[in-house]
Amino acid sequence: MEKKKKVLTFGEIMLRLKTPEHLRIVQADGFEASYGGAEANVSASLAMFEDPVHFVTKLPDNPVGMAALGELRRFGVDTSRVVRGGKRLGIYYFEKGSDIRPTNVVYDREYSAFSMAEAREFDWENLLADVDVFYFSGVTPAVSESVHQAVKNALKVCTERGIEVVCDLNYRSKMWSSERAQQVMGELMKDVTICIANDEDFESSLGIHAFDGDMAHGIDQIDTYKRGMKEIMERYPNCHAVASVLRNMHTVEDGDWMGIYLTGDTFYETPVHTVHSLEAVGAGDAFAGALLHGLVRGFAPQKMIDFAIAGSVMKLMIQHDFNVVNEAEILRIMKSNDTNLQR
Repeated sequence: MEKKKKVLTFGEIMLRLKTPEHLRIVQADGFEASYGGAEANVSASLAMFEDPVHFVTKLPDNPVGMAALGELRRFGVDTSRVVRGGKRLGIYYFEKGSDIRPTNVVYDREYSAFSMAEAREFDWENLLADVDVFYFSGVTPAVSESVHQAVKNALKVCTERGIEVVCDLNYRSKMWSSERAQQVMGELMKDVTICIANDEDFESSLGIHAFDGDMAHGIDQIDTYKRGMKEIMERYPNCHAVASVLRNMHTVEDGDWMGIYLTGDTFYETPVHTVHSLEAVGAGDAFAGALLHGLVRGFAPQKMIDFAIAGSVMKLMIQHDFNVVNEAEILRIMKSNDTNLQR
């Protein structure tokens, strides 16, 4: 049996506090607690697909930190390389949108154990010793300058060892400006071998125009997306593939979703999925996790992007951050019309 490739993800897991029902944060007198964060979400997806995956972060050595680790472990994520220390776990407050009212997130992650971590605390020579794929998102270097340095250190080791580096640009305007994002991500992209860029990520993270900001007509802009994807590969020669999610959003809950994947000179497009979402959070991470699964299992490009978008839209029907679906469930969606597939 062929040895499965091992993935290591690096980022922050947070306590998620969600308002009940559709209440706004200012109305709530209680919150539902769960855990999530970009790279943690990707790790959970990979574990659900039974892929070997390590999650690396820094967590406080207290019951809240232990609870976050426990949430990852219950799905099969290896947390043995997590650094312990610091005083607090980052928090984000989640307010579910409805119809024309958008979903809202409020971050409380300053002075978290991860944001205060020193770059030297992550011994990448050992952490990456048996790793085939390293994954991070643009959220991680935005957390703090020391974490940004830790990512740079990790990429140096990955490049020296020929480790595949997958990055979801994942721009977050609440964490940094587009000017700072372009400065940092432009440098980090030199070591990235596969890039995921969605919606405003192209321009905000790399200064590449691909999307005009109109979420009601994202799929209609497929030609400019394709030009943007080609420009990424031209600008960063180490990047041999780019993937994107395109959406036409009619309301917060209703929309059309599709994926495109560029490798070499060839684009691969998925059918359009027409969906009504239960909770529009973590779908981008689900896309990344499913794409990584296709990478480590050696899927052909068309199957890889079809699997990735099916995994992403499945997440829209699942509460909390983690996409708790297995490979068989996603393959079944790919072969059916359960999400109103349009060809």
